Amino acid sequence: MTALSDLLTHETIALDEEADDWQDAIRLAGGLLESAGIAESAYTQAMVDSVHQNGPYIVLAPGFAFPHARPSEAVHRTGMSWVRLASPVEFGSKANDPVTLVVALAATDSSTHQQAMASLATVLTDTSLRASLDAATTPAEVHAILRGDDSPAAAAAAAPSDGAEPAPPAGGGAGRTRDHILTVCGNGLGTSLFLKNTLEQVLDRWGWGRLITVEATDTVSARGKAKDADLILTSGEIARALGDVGVPVVVIENFTSQREIDAALRASYDI
Repeated sequence: MTALSDLLTHETIALDEEADDWQDAIRLAGGLLESAGIAESAYTQAMVDSVHQNGPYIVLAPGFAFPHARPSEAVHRTGMSWVRLASPVEFGSKANDPVTLVVALAATDSSTHQQAMASLATVLTDTSLRASLDAATTPAEVHAILRGDDSPAAAAAAAPSDGAEPAPPAGGGAGRTRDHILTVCGNGLGTSLFLKNTLEQVLDRWGWGRLITVEATDTVSARGKAKDADLILTSGEIARALGDVGVPVVVIENFTSQREIDAALRASYDI
């Protein structure tokens, strides 16, 4: 597994960049991947095309977009870029626009970056860490925060920061279900993993982490796997693309919000 600070280097971090629109913002992030030799321009175009095809599902939380595309020959090695915008731009997300932070992922497969995704989800969930990142003045400062050099803030990231409730009352219905949840995105390796990480944090806090498995997958695979799941968690854009798959499809607006996912699970499992 690869750490977040290994995938994000000083040369792939840019602060206070100007973007005319969402496409320009993605191209800025893709340009950093290209300059670092991580990916080619074809991959940057694929990230733009993915939003044209699937909508702004990559806007995972207020002010935060996570562009990515499927692994391809245009990706030379797994890496990420971090672009903080000088002025916010609209991606078309009613819930989470405008965007000020764009973090792009280029991956050679669906597994090596999972630890980094978990770390990124934790960082962006913690309001103290996010504030530190927003106030950072240099790429080196951002990288230091992502490495966890700020020990008090890093420790704070381990705890829920959005006021989610503690473990649910005893007697929930997990034992009477398939004990399987799908998180779904267009490619099955970016936003779905992000949502999976936050969901697993909630399940672990409940004490259900060993009772329910969570699988991140793409829209095509989700249709075949839905019959073995209790429910699907995804974005509004992907939910519309999925249609009726025979199990509840729950829309999550903020993929970093343990509170929102907690409420969705309580409603789904009738707790």
